[in-house]
Amino acid sequence: MTTENAPSVDQVLGTMAASLNGHIPPAIQRAATVMPALVVRHAQDSAFAMPPQGGALTNEVRTLIYLGIALATGSRACIDAMTDKALTLGISREKLLETFAIARFAEATRVLGNAESLLAALDDERS
Repeated sequence: MTTENAPSVDQVLGTMAASLNGHIPPAIQRAATVMPALVVRHAQDSAFAMPPQGGALTNEVRTLIYLGIALATGSRACIDAMTDKALTLGISREKLLETFAIARFAEATRVLGNAESLLAALDDERS
């Protein structure tokens, strides 16, 4: 998407509200007033990462991946936005809870991996 084909901030906000169960993240609302070009760029980046047409993944799968990453990284605004989007898309409770379980497991695995040097030192101590 080039600058000359860029949507207006109002178009971006309208599209965002429609896809996020009527909600626009507070940071986006503020940025629309303070730095409108950032909001337009953010929409362009979203379309690049998650093409509206022709992508390899379904919108549901993209939403679940995004939600899982947001949960694992602690991005409250993204958690809220993807929860709203999931509700708009009608994603099942079971799929949302499985996504949560996967994100929790990924974080637990990260902590376990981070403990490698501790576990090695304790293992060497026993030898």
